[in-house]
Amino acid sequence: MKKILYIILFLWVNNSTLSYGQNQIKITHKPYIQGLTAESVHILWTTDKPATAWVEIAPDDSSHFYHTERPKHFATAYGFKKVGTLHQVTLNNLQPGTTYRYRVYNQEVLKHVGTDVLYGKVIATNVYRKAPLRFKTLGKESRSEFIVINDMHGRNEVMNKLLDIGEVKNADFVVFNGDMANSLLSEEQMFSDFLDTSISRFASETPMFYARGNHETRGSFAIEYPRYFPTPTNKLYYQFNHGPMGVIVLDCGEDKPDSDIEYAGIVAMDDYRTEQAQWLAQAVENPEFKNAQYKIVICHMPPFGGWHGEQDILDKFVPILNKAGVQIMLSGHLHKHILQQKSATVNFPVLVNSNNNVIKASFSESEGLIKVLDQKGSLVETVRLKPLR
Repeated sequence: MKKILYIILFLWVNNSTLSYGQNQIKITHKPYIQGLTAESVHILWTTDKPATAWVEIAPDDSSHFYHTERPKHFATAYGFKKVGTLHQVTLNNLQPGTTYRYRVYNQEVLKHVGTDVLYGKVIATNVYRKAPLRFKTLGKESRSEFIVINDMHGRNEVMNKLLDIGEVKNADFVVFNGDMANSLLSEEQMFSDFLDTSISRFASETPMFYARGNHETRGSFAIEYPRYFPTPTNKLYYQFNHGPMGVIVLDCGEDKPDSDIEYAGIVAMDDYRTEQAQWLAQAVENPEFKNAQYKIVICHMPPFGGWHGEQDILDKFVPILNKAGVQIMLSGHLHKHILQQKSATVNFPVLVNSNNNVIKASFSESEGLIKVLDQKGSLVETVRLKPLR
């Protein structure tokens, strides 16, 4: 009898502990949008415990999110629902230029033995007392507005100020043009350096396009970077079109030779830029880019030569971009404002944005207007582009 009581007590304690554990799962970093196109989007977020994940979407109409059962889109791979703490749900077959409402969900996985899975609590973002999160797919609007910041190096205070001056609430998208952190050492450090601020300010609803800088290649967590910033090509170099613009985003790699002591033999950036140049030669022939009214390139390091990485960009990328009729390259890296006009070597202007300024750009069918503003909101530079057709 005593033995039975011990068993009952053990089961009760075990179940109580299990129930307590179920209550602990939470979303640790809220959703943010990546890789947006006219027909698809990646939505990412994190939890503190392993879980399955899905997203429910609804049209942006007058109905309450609870009006009817909404379609569920799961995080899956190879026919399995993925279990983890970093969650990525990809939504496909969306309509261009269309706003969708969404809600993210998780169900904790407490145990998985053989074919037996023990599930815990379900959690989700709030749509009861708050409006659901929204995003709008890219489209063929006659006008597009975006802002660019770079080289924040974990300075959230400066980042917040520049987002205000750039009027992020009015932007179609935001470009992070590299070196948002000094290095990548852990998930928590990456989120605290810039990503949590991004999510709280805009990134749950306004897409962020990221051009990796040379500092995002540094640190023990740098190899994990692509998992958190998926792109339309599943590479760190990619292209997209929005409104009258065709945009190519390049990954600059490191700034010193691969053999430099700072890299401890862990990088192979020269081969990587060669591989990227092969892709670029095809990307500029993409009809959507080729026929765009404006052709814009984003690359953290400018093609000025001098240091090895810049020279490699000049040698491998610029001849392709010259031939493609690119109108401007937006860069950072140098921590100062420079507007280098086109030359015989680089047939387009290169705008290097300071680490203390914001680029505010607006493109219409009649004019492309790029303004550089400092932390006081004062105008530093204006660049005007004419449509190609």
